[in-house]
Amino acid sequence: MSFANAFSNLFRIQELRKRLGYTLLLLAVYRIGVFVTAPGVNREVMKKYIQTSGGFLNLLNLFTGGGFEQLSIFALGIMPYVSASIILQLLTVVVPTLEKLSKEGEMGRRKITQYTRYGTIVLSILQGIGIARYLESIKAGNESVVPDDVKGWGFRILTVITLTAGTAFIMWLGEQITERGIGNGISLIIFAGIVARIPQAVIQTAATFKDKEDAPQEMLVLGGVMLLSIAFIVFVERASRKIPVHYAKRVVGRQTFSGQSTHLPLKVNTAGVIPPIFASSLLLFPATLATWIPQLQPLSTALQRGGWIYDGLYVLGIIFFAYFYTAVTFNPVDVADNLKKYGGYIPGIRPGKKTAEYIDHVLSRITFGGALYMSAVCVLPGVLAAKYNVPFQFGGTALLIVVGVALDTVQQIESHLITRHYEGFTGPRGPRIRGRRDTMGAPAAA
Repeated sequence: MSFANAFSNLFRIQELRKRLGYTLLLLAVYRIGVFVTAPGVNREVMKKYIQTSGGFLNLLNLFTGGGFEQLSIFALGIMPYVSASIILQLLTVVVPTLEKLSKEGEMGRRKITQYTRYGTIVLSILQGIGIARYLESIKAGNESVVPDDVKGWGFRILTVITLTAGTAFIMWLGEQITERGIGNGISLIIFAGIVARIPQAVIQTAATFKDKEDAPQEMLVLGGVMLLSIAFIVFVERASRKIPVHYAKRVVGRQTFSGQSTHLPLKVNTAGVIPPIFASSLLLFPATLATWIPQLQPLSTALQRGGWIYDGLYVLGIIFFAYFYTAVTFNPVDVADNLKKYGGYIPGIRPGKKTAEYIDHVLSRITFGGALYMSAVCVLPGVLAAKYNVPFQFGGTALLIVVGVALDTVQQIESHLITRHYEGFTGPRGPRIRGRRDTMGAPAAA
């Protein structure tokens, strides 16, 4: 009854109802756009080609929600925006001007977001040129994706304009969902693309096992691995290290604030699903460049998904971005300063610099564990899926993105419910929310 009550509460709050409706509407617009074919191409030939191709195209097709297979106006997907975000965040660390902007509050973040948009357009143009040339060379049997009478700079320019406009529109959809809807818009767009293709993946998997003698046993093993992976993802995504925090008794004016004990929760996976998305997008670059520079084709072949070189670089990328994104989103010095400002301290640790060093030490240790967890979830099920020729929607990366984004979205919905004194999906959580608020700022009054 608890979950049923929480679900019914979704429709009692007008603001939450509007946000959910707005989010679903924009995701529906995105899914409709996936089936709008770009001019001058034959998508049926492209489908046949992808079915017989390697991991690069399947991975690109996964992150574009089937847009690349459909040769739609959204064929580039949201990946240029993700790549631009990576570049801007890396530059923020090494370029003093950008670092200063990132510390200027809302105005600085808006400026960086504007630069990210410009970078997205530039990357979309470059990738669009590469894909246009690549499409001109694709054949499935005796049929070409681009007819001979269409090939040329006219087709390339039109394709670049179409794909760039499509990516810009997806970027706008994602930002609108983040601002006016529920959840992270960019992550939800990737999530929607993966989920929408699950029915097709189930049919394809059933056809793969149809003629095998030991099909029931193999399907049972595959299903068991998926269920265990989902359970493991849910467990770790909700896990956190709770650092005890005490607040001393204070007198402010005529009010007395009593001492209080609470905790500072540090998530095991602070970076969420960002590291595998960032690492995957970077590993797509060699294959994209190979469409421009034929000499890079051996490098692209060596980095085919499922190979030990790809998996090794993928794991290293996940570990790097787990630490990098955690450092960008969580500043131990600021947390320590807030605790000291409001009279909070960690037992046995001196306030100020020592507290920041302690938090950083704990965060570094649990981030390493979180990075190993993401690496295992992304690589091991993918190896099993490649062995049994299972679609990428059942791979570890897809599972991690789907479960992680779903948990994050549910948590945001739950925050809206609890803020308005409704019961959340996991039951009443008033004291926990209060404690979490206390760790970020002022202690609660007696």
